[in-house]
Amino acid sequence: MEKKTPLNSWHRAERANMAIFGGYEMPLWYPTGARKEHLSVLTDAGIFDTSHMAVITVSGKEARHLLQFCFTKDLDRCIGKNKTPLVQGRSAYGAFLCEDGTVLDDAIVSQIVDDHYVVVVNAGMGEPITEHLQNHAQTRSSVSIIDLTDRLGKIDVQGPHAARLLEPHLADPQRVFERMPYFSFKGYFDDRSPLSDEVRLIDGTPILLSRTGYTGEFGFELFMDEAHLIHVWNRLLHAGRDAGLTPCGLAARDSLRTGAMLPLSHQDIGPWPFINHPWQHALPYDERGIVFTKKFLGDTALKHCANPAFVYPFAGFDLRKIAPGDLSIVTNAEGNEVGTVLTCVTDVAIDRYQETIFSIASPNAPEGFQPKGLSCGFIKVNTPLAYGSIIEIKNGRRILKAEIVQDIRPDRTARKPMVQMR
Repeated sequence: MEKKTPLNSWHRAERANMAIFGGYEMPLWYPTGARKEHLSVLTDAGIFDTSHMAVITVSGKEARHLLQFCFTKDLDRCIGKNKTPLVQGRSAYGAFLCEDGTVLDDAIVSQIVDDHYVVVVNAGMGEPITEHLQNHAQTRSSVSIIDLTDRLGKIDVQGPHAARLLEPHLADPQRVFERMPYFSFKGYFDDRSPLSDEVRLIDGTPILLSRTGYTGEFGFELFMDEAHLIHVWNRLLHAGRDAGLTPCGLAARDSLRTGAMLPLSHQDIGPWPFINHPWQHALPYDERGIVFTKKFLGDTALKHCANPAFVYPFAGFDLRKIAPGDLSIVTNAEGNEVGTVLTCVTDVAIDRYQETIFSIASPNAPEGFQPKGLSCGFIKVNTPLAYGSIIEIKNGRRILKAEIVQDIRPDRTARKPMVQMR
């Protein structure tokens, strides 16, 4: 039986188109439509119910050692250009692998304080990842692993106006936003927080405010006790609607994340070796990109992969798309079948002009630029392909021309300094 987030009744009252995702009944889009929802995140801000995501806490004297072994990112070399260690208030993206190098799930690991971490994984993955960690912590008695699935509420506010929309709701916005770079966070989500650097809304609600998201655009994720979720959602939306805050469903979330080059776990990464893909930063490579800087579960399989798969991003030449899956094939310039389509969506905020892709948010876009949208996504092939090469993706009679690209939607705002976005 499918699960429901606490906001399910709100979504239905707003006449959202609902579907099952990750075992939860979730909104795909609202009457505003997925196109408008997608564009709102690039021009104003969108609000997403993401309470279906799972959260796990890992704490104790051996917590970091356990995560270092099970998580692909090197937690001792992961922050900034100088690759400094993960510390309190910072987060890192990586994956949990099986011994054969295939992906169990991707995740964000955040350090609350010394020996206390929060792990955010995908919907339905709280129990499998908890069990995975426990299996590898059997000789580490001083580790506590707690699955908080369905005990927390989570809201994402994403877009260039996100900070301005959140500011009136924070008890001390100046302190909260000060020194808050991308992939950092402040606060915690209950009154037992060991942090002195707490974050509360003006009504006293304690939250963990993370400068992360799944859209590629500037924004935040808000974690809180489930009991506060409906109240916080209504408060944010009531105050923000006139300023352009738009409720967004999973369809816009999918097209936004694809244009931002972010993978969907169990679709773009999955039961094949986690290597030769656009997310090499999730692996603990040294400065040369050749040697791993630590031992981790699955590393041997990645080093000695006999039949590797290659995952590439692509951008089409118009807004048409095809359904991904095994029936959607990829052919190279010579017409040979080389693989399958993992993701194919339309990013309605981009288009081509004289062979260059621009975004509706590009400061150097041509005068009067009005994008119609481009198909884009990821393919998995059995042979290396050069960036810039032309492929065809096919499903039945539909054939689309596409280009292998290094990036899809340009001029994303996720990494912009806070001072520019307030």
